Amino acid sequence: MIKREKRVELLAPAGSFQSVVAAVNAGADAVYMGGRKFGARAYAESAKAEEEDMVMEAIRYCHLFSVKLYMTVNILFKDHELKELFSYIKPYYEAGVDGLIMQDLGAIRMIRRMFPDLEVHASTQQTIASVQGAMMAKKFGMTRAVCSRELNLREIRRIHEESGMELEVFCHGAMCYSYSGACFMSSLLGGRSGNRGRCAGTCRLCYEVAGKKGYYLSMKDMETVDLLPELIEAGAYSFKIEGRMKSPLYTAGVVSVYRKYLDRALQYLDDKAEGKEASYHVRKEDHEILREIYDRGGFTTYLDRHNGKEMIAIQEKTFREVNRAVTDVIEEKYIRKNKTIPVDAYLSLSLNQPAVLTLCESVVDGKTPVTVTAYSEEPVCAAETHPMTADDLDARMRKTGGTAFTFDHVEIQMEDSVFLPVGQLNQLRREALTLFAEEKLRGSSRTYREG
Repeated sequence: MIKREKRVELLAPAGSFQSVVAAVNAGADAVYMGGRKFGARAYAESAKAEEEDMVMEAIRYCHLFSVKLYMTVNILFKDHELKELFSYIKPYYEAGVDGLIMQDLGAIRMIRRMFPDLEVHASTQQTIASVQGAMMAKKFGMTRAVCSRELNLREIRRIHEESGMELEVFCHGAMCYSYSGACFMSSLLGGRSGNRGRCAGTCRLCYEVAGKKGYYLSMKDMETVDLLPELIEAGAYSFKIEGRMKSPLYTAGVVSVYRKYLDRALQYLDDKAEGKEASYHVRKEDHEILREIYDRGGFTTYLDRHNGKEMIAIQEKTFREVNRAVTDVIEEKYIRKNKTIPVDAYLSLSLNQPAVLTLCESVVDGKTPVTVTAYSEEPVCAAETHPMTADDLDARMRKTGGTAFTFDHVEIQMEDSVFLPVGQLNQLRREALTLFAEEKLRGSSRTYREG
């Protein structure tokens, strides 16, 4: 099993670059998305032929914030498509994609041979519902198994303990009436195969049984926020939110709630292990946030039950008015305002010498902080009329709008009566921030070497 820096991973869906940004803003540890080909969500924005392929940009953006990006390549391949697989994956591999989520065993074998250091995760389409399924994934070189949504806590624990595989579980979102990867309803009724990324969602349609119409196959959505401590104890590492077809608002809202309670679940388990008084409780208001964002007639899960008609949203579809009080807060916190990386800045101005700007990462989480230094093209000169002040320089340095960075602390050392043109200061700041971004991304890209 791969050694991870974090105890758990919150994995968010993205069907657009805006959803990637929303996921990062709301606290996701990782994001999964598809490219223009070979994904099991062929109608997500990122998969439309006319849309620019934004996966490269998403990889760079995620890595700036130390967030992983996994790419879905989880269809069943036709023979002629396998010829395209290497050339399709190679640019993403070199850009530093953190792993592929795959279903087709033949394609997985090819990827493991061509890119042996690239993680491959067994997709939910593989229907891993047993220890044997997880062991098969391990045998094929996969590093993580995505558990079927139909498993309960006891079954997840058994797979974890007996297979030794890193496990990913769905924690929130849509549920299929059938097993993912083993459903042919869409294919039989409309010629659109779920294993080719074209599921028509035929189980969501209204059907007539004994003269009575209803949504008899439409499952309620999954919600597991009350069971996060139990899932962690059962061996789940990655907590996956379903919803690549949904909006950035959905992504941000759901991620923010699960981020809050995953952190609380870890603290609860730590306190319990140390014999401290501990409790874990989800506020009613947070349940309501999840319902306001997307509601299919309530929530359900197989984790603590076997089956039952209460898991089906049989009644006719109802459309609720959007609660702007909830959505406005989400938009303000996670959509309109982007997350930034705090940086400390040290500016030095000495007469007849280039100005020196050193940037250092403010928060490092035990790692060696990223540090870079940039120099002005022109030397600092003597002020003829209006010498610069420390306050002027501080204000100028903090103008980092349009970047992923904010200056948390600015320290200025300067000789008396010195001057540097504003254009030179701005250029110095931009150059330093560019160097900082490049240094922060150093090591995330790869070079493909044959053999």
